Amino acid sequence: MSADAATVEALLARIDQLESRQAIVDLASEYCHGFDKRDFDRFLAIWWEDCTWNIGPPFGAFEGHAGIREAVMDVLWPAWDESHHLTTNNVIHFESPDRARSVCDVDCVGRLAGESVCQIVGATYEDLVERRDGTWRIKQRDVTIHYFNPVNGTPLVAPG
Repeated sequence: MSADAATVEALLARIDQLESRQAIVDLASEYCHGFDKRDFDRFLAIWWEDCTWNIGPPFGAFEGHAGIREAVMDVLWPAWDESHHLTTNNVIHFESPDRARSVCDVDCVGRLAGESVCQIVGATYEDLVERRDGTWRIKQRDVTIHYFNPVNGTPLVAPG
């Protein structure tokens, strides 16, 4: 391989990794938008069919798209009248061009079903992500919840 061909190949690999990095960060954003806007198709689109979502205590682990559906439809959405997730501190380490480990922190503010008191949740998401047929999705997400606390005297109200 000539030096010019090697340079072009290295540049293409770097561009691919930059595009992949953005696609992986977008998975975290799509998670937030899908969950908070209660758009299940959007939320499900970030997960591989053979995924695992380890939400941890008190929720448990859920397998595959059927497990994602159960977690969202039967456990989480019924528990929340409103939620607003914010992800930050995204760090991505590539194991190969098509497999990476990603970690981000999340803050969620919301209202539990039937309550007027604001809740705040802080957690870390640790993901195994894979690219298959050109698409990045989550293979496994492990959630570590750091706190889940009410913020008394702070109701969530729309601007008036």
